[in-house]
Amino acid sequence: MTPHDLYQQALQRQDFVPDPAQATAVSALQSCFDAVQRGHRTGGVYLWGPVGRGKTWLMDLFHRCLQVPSRRLHFHHFMAWVHRRLFQLSGTADPLQALAQALAGEIRVLCFDELFVNDIGDAIILGRLFSALFDLGVVVVATSNQPADQLYQDGFNRERFLPAIAAIEQHMQQVAVAGRQDHRLHPGTPKQRYWVAQANEACALEAVFRQLACEPHASQQPLQIGSRQLQVIRRSDRVLWCDYAHLCERPLAALDFMALCDRYDAILVSGVPALGGEQRPGRIARGTEDGARRVVAGDRELPALSPRDDSVRRFIALVDECYDRRVVLYLEAQVPLEQLYAQGYLSFAFRRTYSRLQEMQLQRFA
Repeated sequence: MTPHDLYQQALQRQDFVPDPAQATAVSALQSCFDAVQRGHRTGGVYLWGPVGRGKTWLMDLFHRCLQVPSRRLHFHHFMAWVHRRLFQLSGTADPLQALAQALAGEIRVLCFDELFVNDIGDAIILGRLFSALFDLGVVVVATSNQPADQLYQDGFNRERFLPAIAAIEQHMQQVAVAGRQDHRLHPGTPKQRYWVAQANEACALEAVFRQLACEPHASQQPLQIGSRQLQVIRRSDRVLWCDYAHLCERPLAALDFMALCDRYDAILVSGVPALGGEQRPGRIARGTEDGARRVVAGDRELPALSPRDDSVRRFIALVDECYDRRVVLYLEAQVPLEQLYAQGYLSFAFRRTYSRLQEMQLQRFA
């Protein structure tokens, strides 16, 4: 399959909105893809435009078709990797050149999403790094909300970044993906975000995943998150579908949820149980938590605890991260939203989560 083939498939979907700006971008990506497949030297493609125009989706079409070694990652993840490698290369005569040569030895194509520069250190690094990568034949495909000449527009010592802009303008074809249609607001995009599971009925998230993923094939392979493997129901490049038990009842941390929101535009969670429930009391001797004897002050009551509270804390962290990062969250639960956490030690903390979930039902982003 080629980028053009996948785009033509998408055009056949009833809920797909044709976009001339996207068609132009697909043409540029197809030309780049053909050059890569033939082993010809080419710089790459720089897709820029407002949010919601499909830049990331188009880049992912391109990346899925590649048959050469490649890497696809978020731009700030790429820069974090660059800084780690430069630290490891301390003492090397020219660490940036060594890094570029090592990368060129591993991949032919580098795709990164959301190129945005607001740090003088990154600005200084990128000028030489981009030039070195292009000289070594690495093809770069990137997305950004800004044209290249507006990157780091008012940044400190911006002249140190001008070589990076020059390298992009010289080697990459810039394509404005700036159509009038914000595809995230298209009527075909699912607006309902919360379902109550019905007995003997298919999971509502099945149809949601198919509509959001926009691709015929998806993986059921576990997802590596740091040192852990996350079991998934299904995942595509930008959409993740998991069961509550694997996402919230496993020892994941807030940093793991941040990593998921870095990578995915939408997260689907099925099998969400009623999160409150029967509580168990706890007693402890006042002031003698580590002591062997009871003191005269007697016992005091601990807050009532629920066996599920640890998973609820993770669920709260997931909702907070999705809310703050505007990652759309779809839930299928056993009970209506207003009954999701009816009682328990975390009732106060869950009020904000409930409010955010209600607001996220109305937000028009996806």
